[in-house]
Amino acid sequence: MTWDWSAVADFMPRFWDGVLVTLQILVLGSLLSFTLGLVWALGLRSGSRFVRWPVGLFTEFIRNTPLLVQLFFLFFVLPEWGVQFSALTTGTIAIGLHYSTYTAQVYRAGIEAVPAGQWEAATALSLPAHRTWTAVILPQAVRRIAPALGNYVIAMLKDTPLLAGISVLEMLQQSRLESAATFQYTEPLTVVGIAFILIAYPASLLVRTLERRLAR
Repeated sequence: MTWDWSAVADFMPRFWDGVLVTLQILVLGSLLSFTLGLVWALGLRSGSRFVRWPVGLFTEFIRNTPLLVQLFFLFFVLPEWGVQFSALTTGTIAIGLHYSTYTAQVYRAGIEAVPAGQWEAATALSLPAHRTWTAVILPQAVRRIAPALGNYVIAMLKDTPLLAGISVLEMLQQSRLESAATFQYTEPLTVVGIAFILIAYPASLLVRTLERRLAR
């Protein structure tokens, strides 16, 4: 079997379309997971059990069920209840929601790592609650957890191929469509595999560099 460069050239238009969709999912999914993760983390720290318990049950349910099941539920079941989104929107929501339950635990660990003296100082200065969180606690917590959040971004990237299950046109789905049209599988799949490496490996190096700098 020989490598067919013409097959690679033919695949390139589809490939770049898939790259753009993959990066869109990654960016929007990351923002959603970081935002919801903070909401869940604050809910888990709530003094009210009527907030803490439902948030805890919800996040545990999401964490302990497969992303693919959640993806199919959002895409196939919600429309039966009158809630319907495009495949791309559904995939982005699914991946962001799934990983938000993991980032919630990261946020919570970061918040709990802030020294008690910082809380006491904010109280002594009579800072309102929102100022205590935004000016004192969260900046210190985020500094500690940034590398862990970066690792979850890489994990989200590696999970984007699951969205091919609902026909989102990310890189893997584009390679499948190309292979179905040309009956050539080696070249499209190899190009996609290399693309994931070229995106994920530099990102992992960036996370390691950030971790070293924040540890100083």
